[in-house]
Amino acid sequence: MLEDVGFVDVRIGPAVDTFAGASGEEKARAFAVYGYPFLARKPE
Repeated sequence: MLEDVGFVDVRIGPAVDTFAGASGEEKARAFAVYGYPFLARKPE
């Protein structure tokens, strides 16, 4: 999707447990919900 809007050099980082300690942590774990960092650049 990032490339579809013009970004290049798209990199996706490792999965991060963004729900640790949150009230919805149990449900997030049941559905294997994780966050992922993205890095990309838009060419000039």
